[in-house]
Amino acid sequence: MSEEETIHVADVSEGIGGDATAEPGSPVELPVVDVLTGRSFITGKSGSGKSNTASVVIENLLDNGFPVLIVDTDGEYYGLKEEYEILHAGADDECDIVVSPEHAEKIATLALEQNVPIILDVSGYLEEETANELLLEVVKQLFAKEKRLKKPFLLVVEECHEYIPEGGGMDETGKMLIKVGKRGRKHGLGIVGISQRPADVKKDFITQCDWLCWHRLTWDNDTKVVGRILGSKYASAVEDLGDGEAFLMTDWDESIRRIQFHRKETFDAGATPGLDDFERPELKSVSSDLVGELQSISDEKERRESEIADLRQELDKKDRRIQELERELEEARDLSNMADQFAQALLGKAEAPYRGGGGTAPGGGYPGSDEDEDGGQSVLKSYDEAVAATEGDGGTADGEAADGGNPAADGNPAADLDVADAESDAATGTAEDTRADTSDVDSGTGDAPAADVDDVDPVTRADVAESALRFDDAVELGTREAVIEELRSRIETLPDLSQGMLRHYRREGVSDPVAAHIDAGGDGDSGHAYSRHRPIRRAGLIRHAGRGHYAYAVPDLIREAYADRLDEESVREVVRAVETAFVPPAERSYPPDADPEDVAGGGSAGIELGDADTPTDGDEAEHEDSEDREEADTEETGDDAGGLSDAARRLADRGRTAEE
Repeated sequence: MSEEETIHVADVSEGIGGDATAEPGSPVELPVVDVLTGRSFITGKSGSGKSNTASVVIENLLDNGFPVLIVDTDGEYYGLKEEYEILHAGADDECDIVVSPEHAEKIATLALEQNVPIILDVSGYLEEETANELLLEVVKQLFAKEKRLKKPFLLVVEECHEYIPEGGGMDETGKMLIKVGKRGRKHGLGIVGISQRPADVKKDFITQCDWLCWHRLTWDNDTKVVGRILGSKYASAVEDLGDGEAFLMTDWDESIRRIQFHRKETFDAGATPGLDDFERPELKSVSSDLVGELQSISDEKERRESEIADLRQELDKKDRRIQELERELEEARDLSNMADQFAQALLGKAEAPYRGGGGTAPGGGYPGSDEDEDGGQSVLKSYDEAVAATEGDGGTADGEAADGGNPAADGNPAADLDVADAESDAATGTAEDTRADTSDVDSGTGDAPAADVDDVDPVTRADVAESALRFDDAVELGTREAVIEELRSRIETLPDLSQGMLRHYRREGVSDPVAAHIDAGGDGDSGHAYSRHRPIRRAGLIRHAGRGHYAYAVPDLIREAYADRLDEESVREVVRAVETAFVPPAERSYPPDADPEDVAGGGSAGIELGDADTPTDGDEAEHEDSEDREEADTEETGDDAGGLSDAARRLADRGRTAEE
C-alpha cells in the first residue's frame, strides 16, 4: 500500500466554508493510511447522511482490498453484502453466524490475519450486557493483536455516544474505545465514531480526532459544539446543509471544506421505509470455511453448556438423595429414642428387686403401685435429666464447647456420617440394634461417644466445602509453593494442643481424638478432646477412618491436589515442607510411622491404637468390645436380668456399679 494512495468520496460544494482554491465539483480525496489508522468523528441529525458517508468510505476501502470491522447497532449495514463478501455476525438468524463473547478472539483473527471484512451486528442481542461484553472482547483482541501485527485496520462504531457518553459513568467498553482512540494509531488501529448528537459524545474522544465530518445539526447544544471547534460562522451554517453535505475538517492539510458526499452504491438498509413494497436484494455469501471456524466454537460452547446442565442435574439428584438419607437418619434416631424409652421402662420395673432392695422401687414403692403413682416414669425422668445434663453446658469444662461430649449435637450431623452406615442403619432400624447403639450414648455413663454415633464430629458440609475451595484456589496458582503455603497457614492457625494432636496422628497414622488429646498433653475428657480435635478436622488435615478413628491426611491432600500426577518422592518433599509448620526438628528425620520411642522427645503417652481398655487419668475405658461386654453382663446379672433386653441389662449393670 502506497503512502500516497487515496479514495475519492466527495466533491467540493458551494456556500459558506467552501474551498476557495477549488472549483465546486472538484473531487475530494482522503489518504487511505490516514483513514485506516486515524481517528474520525462523523455526526449529523437523523436523515442528514452520516451513515451514507460512513458507507461510502467503507465501500471505497473494500474496493481497494482493505478490510474493516463495523459495529452495527441498528442492523443497517447488511446491505453491503449486495456487492461484497463480508461476514455478518450477530444474534439474529439473518446473520451468517450467531456469535457470543467466546468468539471474540476468532473474529479478531479473521479480520486482521485473514483480511475478512466483518459486520458485528449487536442490534439483535436481548441483553445489553451480552452485546457490551462481545464488543469489549473483540476490541481488546484487535488492540492486542495489532501491537504485534502493526497492520492498518479501521474500526467503525455506530451510535458511539452509547459507549463513550459525555455525561454519566463509562463502562469498560467505553474505556477500551477511548484507549483505541488515544493509542491505537501507533499500532495501526484506527477508529471512526458515528453519532447524531455530538453534545452527548465524550469530548476527550472528539478532540483526539484528526478528521471530522459535520452534517446538518439543528439543536442548540449540538451547534454550540460546532462553534467551539470550527467557529461561529460554521455553527449557523451547519443548520442549512443539504442531505449528504458536510463540513470536512482534516488535520493532514489543516483545512475546513464544504463538500457533498457521493451516494452509496449498495443497498440502503437504513433508509426510512415507504409505502412501496420492501424488496431485499440478493446478498453475497461468505466462505463456508469461515463460518465453519466460528461454528466450531459455538458447538464447543453448546457442548460445555450441555455438560454443565447434566452436572447440575446430577448434583440436584445427589442433593435430593442426601436429603432422603438425612430424613431416614432422623427417623432412625426417633426409633432409637423410642426403643431406649421402652428399655428404660423395663429397667424401672425390674430395678428394685435387681439391686437387692427391700422390694421397693426408688420412688418408695413397686413400679405401678399406689406409692409409685407415675408407674415408673420417675425413673425415666431421672434418666432424661441425667442425659440432658451430659448434653448441656455441664458436659464441658473451663468454658469449652458445649457439645464437646456429644459430637452428634451439631445442627447438621448427617453431613459427617458415613453415608453407607447411615443408609444401613436407617434400613435395618430394628429395635434391638437401636437400643444397643443408643443406650451407651444416651445413658451419659462415659465421656466418649458410642461406636457408631461418635463418628460424628460437629463439622458441617459447609466447613469441609470452604476448606476444599480454599485449597483448590491454592492449587490453581500452579506452584508447589502455593500448596505448601496454604497448608502451612492452616496448621499455623491451629491452637497448640490441636497442633500436638496433629503430630500424634502423623506418628500413629490412625488414632482417636481422646488418645491424640492425651498424647498432646491434654486430659482424658472426651469433651475437651473433641473440642480441640474439631479445628484439625475442619482444616481437612485428618479424615474420618470409621468407628471413631481418624487418619493423617496431609499426604493424601497433596496427591489429590495434583490428581496423583506427582511421584511419591515429590509428594514426600511437599509433605516435609508442610510439616515444618508443626513437627519439631527432632522428629522430622523420622517417617510419620516411626516408633514414638525412637523419636527424641516423642512418645504417645503409652496410648496404642485400639487399646481401648487402658484406663486414662483414673477414668475407665469408654469403648469396650460389645461381645465382651455382653458376656460380662450375662455373668454378673444372672437370672435376675435374664428377661431384659441388651440395652436394659447394660443400664442395669451401670446402675448397680454406681451404687457399689
